[in-house]
Amino acid sequence: MILENAVEMQGIVKVYPNGVVANEGVDFCIAKGEIHALVGENGAGKTTLMKILFGIEQPTSGTIRVHGQPVRIQSVAQALQLGLGMVQQHFMLVPSMTVAENILLGAEPVRGVLLDRREAQMVTRELAEKYSFDIDVNTRIEDLPVGDRQKVEILKVLYRKAQVIILDEPTAVLTPQETDELFRQLIILKEHGHTIVFISHKLREIQQICDRVTIMRKGTTVGTYSLRDITTEKISEYMMGREVHLEVDKAPAKPGAVRLRVSDLSYVNEENKKMLDNVSFALRSGEILGVVGVEGNGQKELVDIISGLTRPLSGSVTMNGQSIAGKSIAQIRQLSFAYIPQERMTTGAALNCSITENLASVAYRDRRFRSGPLLKWKKLAESARGKIQEYQVKTDSENTPIQMLSGGNIQKVVVAREFADRPKVIVADQPTRGIDVGAANLIHNKLVELRDAGSAVLLISSDLSEIMQLSDSIITLYNGRISAYFPDASALQESDLGFYMLGVKTQTPDQIRGCRHE
Repeated sequence: MILENAVEMQGIVKVYPNGVVANEGVDFCIAKGEIHALVGENGAGKTTLMKILFGIEQPTSGTIRVHGQPVRIQSVAQALQLGLGMVQQHFMLVPSMTVAENILLGAEPVRGVLLDRREAQMVTRELAEKYSFDIDVNTRIEDLPVGDRQKVEILKVLYRKAQVIILDEPTAVLTPQETDELFRQLIILKEHGHTIVFISHKLREIQQICDRVTIMRKGTTVGTYSLRDITTEKISEYMMGREVHLEVDKAPAKPGAVRLRVSDLSYVNEENKKMLDNVSFALRSGEILGVVGVEGNGQKELVDIISGLTRPLSGSVTMNGQSIAGKSIAQIRQLSFAYIPQERMTTGAALNCSITENLASVAYRDRRFRSGPLLKWKKLAESARGKIQEYQVKTDSENTPIQMLSGGNIQKVVVAREFADRPKVIVADQPTRGIDVGAANLIHNKLVELRDAGSAVLLISSDLSEIMQLSDSIITLYNGRISAYFPDASALQESDLGFYMLGVKTQTPDQIRGCRHE
């Protein structure tokens, strides 16, 4: 059976003014009424391709047809008029406004010059009911769980009559239960005749929900395949241009002395909301302790306090036997502490600086790289070249500004910098979010390698497959409290974690107390 194409992109070329070729003759066709995956390693060109389709970028050359008609999409407004919608990875919602107000923002029904609130509620409620989205349209966004915020973003594009919906990493922060619910809703959208582009690095999810997959590599199209005829291993191989071993070889942990102790930690934010409530646990050398929770349940505040960015309301943190109270970030780092921040583009790297300069931001204290007050830049450059090779950073030179690298390669530089001196304590906050399977696999193996060498690793991640694969033990956070502790991660199922993350289940105090190792 020949399928009718909703979108045809043929021979798409995008060359930026600085000479970077993002897309080089890309062909991408989406059949009407299918869920179509778009995958590729970071820097493969898939984001640029979708920005071209949604009118954010203009192609250098190539043709686009929407529902068979040739079009030139010069703006987001024009893309919306053509029935195209895009849900970004980072939600674009106003927290203080209601669900209905967010859905209608910029296209509100009015009576005279005022918002017709009754009409707004009726229209949005009918829209939610049509697509079986169980959500109260009068609730403020700030009071919604992450899974419901995802629903609001989808309802926003549906209200604007989108027939083709682009979802960028839609499950990045969802629990297994929320992911299952999203998938049920995507099937309903498909049954209503909508076409969905599903961009994700989670290959197992792609196999679960998508009909076909288009694979990109180095700015070109490798091919389009039915997901009934291709394995995740083959997808990875086509993405990377080589065979990729997806599993991490991890021997049983051999925990040693306590390296990090968190005791009765509490924190209240600027809105007087208690984000941490008497959190206590210990992290030992030679183990990876996973921390999971739905976003907004205290993970960020916990990381900020341990890394010295924030002071607690009460409680204490000791690292390698020393209290970090009153210490500067530099002094905490001198306790053999390394930190991979969640936001590599803002707090993780100096984007205007070169790879060498980013790596030197930690190495400059090392006597090997100093001559009195002066830095030995030749030695730093030589060291940078070694790290580029070790961490497989794709670049022509150690002098390349880091902002010219793909997200996955920027993350490799951040990890290379933090792991340079084999730290005793590592906090890895979402270390592989938004990066391809090849880069993620390298980082996973480095974390296990350091664990085996005696490092204590605190892993915070919303990717439960990552948590399950790497962690030796796991704690879950709910409403700023530890809701469960699992000393043996290998005995767990992802769905079990989801119930404790959502607060549906809670362990007894005696069970939770085990994570203190007192």
